[in-house]
Amino acid sequence: MRRLICTVSFGLALAAASAGWAQTPAAPAASAAAPPAPAGLIAEPEPLPGDSNAQRAKSQPGNNAPMWRAVKETGGTSTLPGAEKGVLVQPFVQYPGSRFTNAGEAWRQVRNQWLIPYGGALLFIVALAIALFYWRKGPLGHAPNTGSTIERFTPFERAAHWSNAIAFVVLALSGLVMAFGKFLLLPLIGSTLFGWLTYALKTAHNLVGPLFAVSLVVVLLTFVRDNLPQRGDLTWLRRGGGLMSDREVPSNRFNAGEKLVFWGGVLLLGGIVVASGLVMDQLLPGLGYLRGDMHIAHMVHASAAVLMMAMFCGHIYIGTIGMRGAYRAMREGHVDEAWAAEHHALWLADIRAGKIPAQRSAPSARPHTARPA
Repeated sequence: MRRLICTVSFGLALAAASAGWAQTPAAPAASAAAPPAPAGLIAEPEPLPGDSNAQRAKSQPGNNAPMWRAVKETGGTSTLPGAEKGVLVQPFVQYPGSRFTNAGEAWRQVRNQWLIPYGGALLFIVALAIALFYWRKGPLGHAPNTGSTIERFTPFERAAHWSNAIAFVVLALSGLVMAFGKFLLLPLIGSTLFGWLTYALKTAHNLVGPLFAVSLVVVLLTFVRDNLPQRGDLTWLRRGGGLMSDREVPSNRFNAGEKLVFWGGVLLLGGIVVASGLVMDQLLPGLGYLRGDMHIAHMVHASAAVLMMAMFCGHIYIGTIGMRGAYRAMREGHVDEAWAAEHHALWLADIRAGKIPAQRSAPSARPHTARPA
């Protein structure tokens, strides 16, 4: 009888232990006395039943939620100046009508579900459209050179343009790697090389950003006069510049398309990118630079930067392989009269009428000779 009672007791204890292992362990008694969460805050969800750290590490590698949960519950003091300097993990806030539990999660969802896929799709569509246009039309420009040249850009104008252009390329490439590199480069080059690459590009991005801001102001002041609305701009826009025909629409020194890039891309989007970038670099005085401020600044910065890159893709295409003689004009400063007559007929007419000088800077010691287009 005694042996039967021992056997039954052992079986019941084993069943109770098995049932306890299959459930989430009860919280310590000390946690029951923990103060309730402040108004407007909700506690982080408890782990799922049977979800131990070992199981999480096996089923969800890289998920460090338990570690950060412990960090959030750890108290302490901080001597760093400024607001939120002692907050290691953002509290969980229930926003009315939103499925997000805090601002950081909302920012992450906007970045991963909106900015990355839609921004990447926009850049891909623009690149595809440019490739199809080049395939169908080829480089623009057909008139043979006459040997008579006109100064299109002074040395100062070219220096301002190239400073801004080089800074833009560095920022665009580094921003693209930081945004899309995790999905495109990381699987190809591995985490070690990708880590070094992104660190170097992030450093370059932060250093070149203020230089881009200064050069942007110089470009705006240098070219603003010739980008004001003039006669023929509406005709150019209505006919699409004549890009789909064999003859371009006459335009001034800068056509209406270039003026749209100047006002919409350089001034508007460039100003937004610079202002939001200065906020993220904490270079604007008088701001608290809270986490929420950084979230908003990043979303504005990324959206404006993608739109700016999409707009500048067309400008870069026309200025390089899309139009014969365009790149040489910015590199050397001079264009042939035939080029001016074909692409900017109204500008050439003003030069021939004496309204605009054909040579605005001091001539170089080496006489300029026209090269074949």
